[in-house]
Amino acid sequence: MSVKNFIPTVWSARLLANLDKAFVYPNAVNRDYEGEISQFGDTVKINQMGNVTVSDFTGVLADPEELTSSQILLTIDQRKSFNFKVEDVDKAQSNVSLIDKGMTRASVAVADVLDQYLATFISQATIKVGTSAIPIAITISNAYDTLVDLGVALNKKNVSKTGRFVIVPPEFVGLLQKDPRFTLHPDVLVSGVSGVVANFEIRESNNVPVSAGKYSIMAGTTEAISFAGQVTEVEAYRPEKGFSDAIKGLYVYGCKVVQPDTMACLTATFA
Repeated sequence: MSVKNFIPTVWSARLLANLDKAFVYPNAVNRDYEGEISQFGDTVKINQMGNVTVSDFTGVLADPEELTSSQILLTIDQRKSFNFKVEDVDKAQSNVSLIDKGMTRASVAVADVLDQYLATFISQATIKVGTSAIPIAITISNAYDTLVDLGVALNKKNVSKTGRFVIVPPEFVGLLQKDPRFTLHPDVLVSGVSGVVANFEIRESNNVPVSAGKYSIMAGTTEAISFAGQVTEVEAYRPEKGFSDAIKGLYVYGCKVVQPDTMACLTATFA
């Protein structure tokens, strides 16, 4: 029977590779704890150390203080599946093009769901530029300057200047491209990175959250959000009805805002 020749690890590897190519928001988070999960329902306990007090020295040391810590729980509470048919698994194994077509489509679908899921965590950002009541109206004349102001807001909170990003909708990128200060360095890349402004790596996404015409634009560093995902099941089987072999898989994941002070939300509108 052709199903017995199926190699699940090959398919798992292809799924992860394709997902990585499609990611936008997941590339703006850290995956420090991804290796510690294996199935749906797993919980990772993340320890966060408290501050150390510094006091004047008068010749005699005060009693040592006890270090404190708090725990943040990252729970793998999300799961998505895929399930599609192929004419014959033996032929699919030797036909890389056929495998890629099916797995790419599954990857794109899951990636889009993950993108939209991670984008919602912008609501937990501590740094605010503009509000829902008074959003920033982005125009050709102020798009560039707004990013500069956004950078200043992060600087005031001592957010690291290394690895800063901002995820904007296509409208924002279009306005920037009409500003000569931006077009002096037109290094638009296939990966979705559309240049650098005010130390922000600009990333374009169609999944920027929008409500009533008001966009919630995420900016900051990967320190803000921890994400963990894992392909836990990939299996070939013979559907009871029909004469095709089929492939099904399960992807589990979870996310947690661990340092909201390193994330900013720019609430903006476009004419």
